[in-house]
Amino acid sequence: MTGLLMFVCILILLMAGFPAAFTFAGVALIFAVFIFGFEESLVIFSAMPYRIDESLMQNKILIAIPLFIFMGIVLQKTLMAERLLESMGKLFGRVKAGIAISTVLVGALLAATTGVVGASVVAMGVIALPVMLKNKYSPELSCGVICASGTLGQIIPPSIVLIILGDVLQVPVGDLFKAAVIPGLILVTAYIVYILIYAYVKKDSAPALKSTEDIKTRWVNSLKAIVPPLVLIVLVLGSIFMGIATPTESAAVGGIGAVLLSLIYKEFTFKRIKESAFETVKITGMVFAIFIGATAFSLVFTETGGHEVVETVLLSLPAGKWGFIIFSMIAIFLLGFFIDFVEISYIVVPILFPIAQKLGIPMVWFGILLAMNLQTSFLTPPFGFSLFYLKGVAPPSIKTITIYKGVVGFILIQVAVLISVVLFPDVFGLTK
Repeated sequence: MTGLLMFVCILILLMAGFPAAFTFAGVALIFAVFIFGFEESLVIFSAMPYRIDESLMQNKILIAIPLFIFMGIVLQKTLMAERLLESMGKLFGRVKAGIAISTVLVGALLAATTGVVGASVVAMGVIALPVMLKNKYSPELSCGVICASGTLGQIIPPSIVLIILGDVLQVPVGDLFKAAVIPGLILVTAYIVYILIYAYVKKDSAPALKSTEDIKTRWVNSLKAIVPPLVLIVLVLGSIFMGIATPTESAAVGGIGAVLLSLIYKEFTFKRIKESAFETVKITGMVFAIFIGATAFSLVFTETGGHEVVETVLLSLPAGKWGFIIFSMIAIFLLGFFIDFVEISYIVVPILFPIAQKLGIPMVWFGILLAMNLQTSFLTPPFGFSLFYLKGVAPPSIKTITIYKGVVGFILIQVAVLISVVLFPDVFGLTK
């Protein structure tokens, strides 16, 4: 009962706008003092330095997080997204719904090079949204495409959430990266099919563009924009999949590759590198601060017997492992309406992990299910982060309700693909 009360307090405080890291740590401290007293609380929290040292300071896997973030921010500041969107838009613009399709493809490329959802949504919101609105695209479709395409960075490797889940679930990050490729590509395909159907049903929602450029010029310009990031993707992911480098080593290659691309594009300046480094520190600091707060919460939650209660309840669910899978997916989907993927990864997933192990659930499959579910949390109103990222850069004519309406179809697609991965893992190259 105490553990449930702690969760309720955290949800209320997070919805009120309090910082996640301080919320977790503060709730843990208050409950520990009231339940165990001041002196015993000191004994409980004395384990904190050892937990942090073992799980954070000595964990080489987590080094990949700041390196991939740095790679993404450098690529963002070299205006790579702008080049990709402009060239892709010209390449597919003459096709019905061509700009929307090109936005999805660029979102997939940005996901495979940056893995930073906020950067992708903001970049595409600034560049693609005005173009789509100018060419009489449906505002709902335009907003939905941008928000959904930006979230692809959650499932298409290299993904920050996959690195975190690899650490929490104790599985090689490289295995998660490999397993995420097919679900990610199927999700991209499903988005494109949905856009084409939407454009067919609503005739004037996504008109084709008129272009004065000849085909050869369009292809040459597009290849100039697409080939360099593709080479970087091959270097980063190829080195992991072929076993040449660990995710941490390939992340370092990615960081160097991003700087080299800035030189190729003639966008390199020391000021931009400095700004990228500062932004990397801010984002990484946020992730690790949440980890420390979650560690404090976990200590108190365990001392109150919360883990044992949760384990007993989940192991007694009907239908065994399938009951547990269904319950876990629904719980994380609902939590995604209110709290961030990092918080869910460090608070909820560690509670589910030992139960999944006892039920004999393959951790790679479970990790992909969690990642796809957490990706949906970026789209679900009222607190989906992608919605706020887009609203922050959208013109005043775009209302919040317009963005909400636009993402509904894409949320349903993600849920459908998630259910497919649950029921037919073999189709996705996974084992249940």
